[in-house]
Amino acid sequence: MTARRIATIGATSTALMSAFAAIAQAPTEIDPTLTEVWKPVPPIVTPGAGTAAPSDAVVLFDGKDLSAWESVASGPAKWRVESEAFTVVKGTGDIRTKRAFGDSQLHIEWRAPAKIEGEGQGRGNSGVYLQGRYEVQVMDSYNNATYANGQAASIYKQYIPLVNASRKPGEWQTYDIYFRAPHFAADGTLTQPAYMTVVHNGVLVQDHAEIKGGTVYRGAPSYAKHNAKEPLVLQDHESPVSYRNIWIREL
Repeated sequence: MTARRIATIGATSTALMSAFAAIAQAPTEIDPTLTEVWKPVPPIVTPGAGTAAPSDAVVLFDGKDLSAWESVASGPAKWRVESEAFTVVKGTGDIRTKRAFGDSQLHIEWRAPAKIEGEGQGRGNSGVYLQGRYEVQVMDSYNNATYANGQAASIYKQYIPLVNASRKPGEWQTYDIYFRAPHFAADGTLTQPAYMTVVHNGVLVQDHAEIKGGTVYRGAPSYAKHNAKEPLVLQDHESPVSYRNIWIREL
């Protein structure tokens, strides 16, 4: 290699090293205020203690009455209220909220009967239906074999929960559900599917699952155009499942 070529390589290396040094030093020369964003200022929300409702939540059951609910069939909700909870009364039918909701964060606590009766889908069966059609299964899944996409915290017949985080029958359990509603074009065409994230007893069990359509028992789910906001529905599956501390935040 000639002395001239060695000199050229040396000069190039020196230039590259100088460029790298300049790049490394550049951030310290940028005004940090250029990347500060001051508006919009997030609204202040006061968190609830433990699992109590935050200040911007809509309380759907405060332990006193079912004034926020009605029968899906018609008339007032007929489930039994006692001891700051309410319980499915077999044969009275599903109940729904009087208000409708779209994108939302839902907190709901439920309890399967302490006395074990039946097996599989016959134990502690109910359901939480976002917008009245997208179901998160309520089920006594503690040492209870059934189809995996129908156990507790499944998105019924669509997604198996990542883990089984069930507590024993008779113990209170929590669902925290984060729901993004589907969008439809004017002609009814689906433009964006629904998504759901579910935390069961503090454990992530559904991670931004893309909903395939409305919940059905037989066949494949599909979408049908509906309002941007629809009521929340709780299912009467003829099992005395209890609920308490229900609140929802509109997102």
